[in-house]
Amino acid sequence: MFLGNTLLGSSDLAILAKLLLAALAGAIVGLEREKHGRPAGLRTNMLVSVGACTMMIISEAFYLKYGAVAGDSVLRIDPARTAAQIITGIGFLGAGVILKDGPTVRGLTTAATLWVVAGLGMSFGMGFLSLGVLSTVLVLFSLIFMRKVDVLIKKDRYLPVSITGFRRASLYDDIHKVVDDLGMVVIESSSRVDLVEDEAFFRMVLGKRGKRSGGEILAAIEEIKGIKKIQIG
Repeated sequence: MFLGNTLLGSSDLAILAKLLLAALAGAIVGLEREKHGRPAGLRTNMLVSVGACTMMIISEAFYLKYGAVAGDSVLRIDPARTAAQIITGIGFLGAGVILKDGPTVRGLTTAATLWVVAGLGMSFGMGFLSLGVLSTVLVLFSLIFMRKVDVLIKKDRYLPVSITGFRRASLYDDIHKVVDDLGMVVIESSSRVDLVEDEAFFRMVLGKRGKRSGGEILAAIEEIKGIKKIQIG
């Protein structure tokens, strides 16, 4: 269902309805994000949705105002350009909430939420109410109910580990044996040696499945002879 350019004979009422619906959709999604302590919460999602809605209304206004210009005029009206620029702008905003911490990337869901909330605002901005409502429901389903399914899925997890020890020939082999005994695999590894201090440094990314804790790994590596320092994460 499309909402026309007028509501009860007033264009202002139509604009108000679009903005309020966009604000409501953004607030509902943002409330879920706020509840889980995400950096882009209630206000951010609401602003993104209202902003996208406003830009779509402006895009439509350009066409209504200048659409009757003669075809041989130098003025060219393309309402789709505004929509394209909204998507580009949200891309920059989403990139700001993505953080890379070692092998772990955080903030992808938050960035995707901002992107889809902008789409909700665009839907209401162009008066496509059914699309906006259905999309809002699906977004909430993904964020709330799929979270419960996500917990049930057994996943491969990755754990960065840094180890410092006295340099000896079998140190690296001893570390690998502990990793194997714990049922883990080495995804990435690097090492260096300090000949002055007679120390060896190892940096590994360990792959694990299940809920094996970092404390268990820490305790196992501590038992290796010559270990001086261990850092997990």
